[in-house]
Amino acid sequence: MFSLGSSHQYYLYRGDCDMRKGFDGLCGLVDSELGRVATSGEVFIFLNRRRTHLKMLHWEPGGFVLYHKRLESGTFPSPKKHASGSISWSELVLMIEGIQVLKSSRRKRFILQQ
Repeated sequence: MFSLGSSHQYYLYRGDCDMRKGFDGLCGLVDSELGRVATSGEVFIFLNRRRTHLKMLHWEPGGFVLYHKRLESGTFPSPKKHASGSISWSELVLMIEGIQVLKSSRRKRFILQQ
């Protein structure tokens, strides 16, 4: 069951990942390279060097879930660089669907301060 949504935190591994890695290997990258805890409930995203494979590691109550997508043609676009390595749900969806936004701007909105 696909249980990911906008309520989760997403972190993109900036290096190239060996797609032969399984649960334990990816958990090792999360701990050592990203400095995060793999069992935190956050979602960790890994891409191979050619950007044709994507894996997402997610902890759910009861165990890990590993999502894997392989493209038959084309590559996954690189999302915007963030210092923390985190990306938003909308950036992840655009990346998985192969949509690359070349130029965008966010309009100013009024936010009521309480």
